Amino acid sequence: MPKMKTKGSAKKRFKFTGTGKIKRKHAFKSHILTKKGTKQKRNLTHSTTVDKTNVASVKRQLRA
Repeated sequence: MPKMKTKGSAKKRFKFTGTGKIKRKHAFKSHILTKKGTKQKRNLTHSTTVDKTNVASVKRQLRA
């Protein structure tokens, strides 16, 4: 039986924290930034955790 492969796209987008939660970055921060307010852009800069409804899906993609 061959090894299970990790999804490459998920590998680039998610990281595990020390406590086992999954970190992610906010979307909508890459382009067309002129029409977005300074406050919105600043708040999109910080990383956050994956919502509990999506944790199982992300873990399945990261399983190697």
